[in-house]
Amino acid sequence: MGETWDVLVAGGGNAALCAAIAARRAGARVLVVEAAPKFYRGGNTRHTRNMRCAHETATEHLTGPYTEDEFWDDLLRVTQGQTDEDLARYMIAKSSHMLGWIGEQGVRFQPSLGGTLSLGRTNSFFLGGGRAMLNALYLTAEKLGVEVRYDTPITALEIDNGRFRAAILNGTTRIEARSFVAAAGGFEANLEWLKASWGDRAENFLIRGTPYNRGDVLRMLIDAGVETVGDPTQCHAVAIDARAPKFDGGIITRLDCVVFGIVVNSEARRFYDEGEDFWPKRYAIWGRLVADQPDQIAYILFDAKSLKMFMPSLYPPITAGSIAELAGKLGLDAARLEATVGDFNGAVRSGSFDHTVLDDCRTEGLNPPKTHWARRIDEAPFYAYPVRPGITFTYLGTRVDRHARVRMANVGPSENMFAAGEIMAGNVLGRGYAAGIGMTIGGVFGRIAGEEAARHAVG
Repeated sequence: MGETWDVLVAGGGNAALCAAIAARRAGARVLVVEAAPKFYRGGNTRHTRNMRCAHETATEHLTGPYTEDEFWDDLLRVTQGQTDEDLARYMIAKSSHMLGWIGEQGVRFQPSLGGTLSLGRTNSFFLGGGRAMLNALYLTAEKLGVEVRYDTPITALEIDNGRFRAAILNGTTRIEARSFVAAAGGFEANLEWLKASWGDRAENFLIRGTPYNRGDVLRMLIDAGVETVGDPTQCHAVAIDARAPKFDGGIITRLDCVVFGIVVNSEARRFYDEGEDFWPKRYAIWGRLVADQPDQIAYILFDAKSLKMFMPSLYPPITAGSIAELAGKLGLDAARLEATVGDFNGAVRSGSFDHTVLDDCRTEGLNPPKTHWARRIDEAPFYAYPVRPGITFTYLGTRVDRHARVRMANVGPSENMFAAGEIMAGNVLGRGYAAGIGMTIGGVFGRIAGEEAARHAVG
């Protein structure tokens, strides 16, 4: 049996809920279909903590202003220019209204957490984290009359010359809708798709979030002629504890201690500057860096001076009384690791250590250098975390315009299909990442998509 709705939203996370709420507030009848069961609803939003939005002044929860120009400079730096400037600047301008709007939907904020990413000025932290944020959005959506169906994957899309007609749910139920919003995430949980771009290296990747983000809706859209954006090998990938589960380890397996020590590969050699820039602007490059190392594994080493300077992983660090003992526990060549640490210690030029600024603690004559926050690793006990690439979400997605309309490869913008969140994040993120910007993309374009979908459906 078939049904007809004004707006059909595919997905169940931040972008989908913002779209559903915005569309419903604009007068549309809205159906949200979430492939995951209710307990696992919300995609990667479940594991988030904060959102990066432009703001002109300090607030109750933010320590100072974060202007649109500064936001743009940060985005330009982390993407190395691989971003749609018009769309990115538009998103940044719209982000300045996002905190107020999302607060009106029941989401609450708190001061930034200590020992995370030093984001107290730039990012707003959700009270209770991502799951609490999601619960607030779902509560608001349901009170407004949005219908939500769980365990309901879209198994087929009917698209005629760039116009959405209907979707098939669970292989049986046909849903017609006047507008369609794709907010179903990327394909990071689809290991075969990852391997098509990364090769066998992908076997060693860990998936930080939901196992339900397999890219099925994205694949259907691509097959229907949607114009793509982004590189399939580009993604939000961080170094996470190698002992984390294959899927859904979440934020508690992320490690923020790289800047306080050194990172070596399975050959006990350093391979990148651990102090290149502030951690919020560099933490998301480390997944790709580790992916390029032998066996896709690396080890973060530090000593007793740094143990309490960061939020620890779910798993305790590996501890030893000497570098040689630590090497043995990690399965590394002891002489090689001692030489690497010795070379690093000998190259450190002491300064005034301050992890909140680009300090003058650096190495000299070492390749690769450590340009900031360099301190000798010489105070026992010594610690290490094994890390692997942790994929958060992929950047290959659908190209959109300012109205969040999906662009078709041959006919231009679709009349009634819109996209928001990770499925179109590649428009803004050609590469790299800045903490909290995924939630910004989802929130801003989710709201736009919902409003535009409702405008098309009900006028």
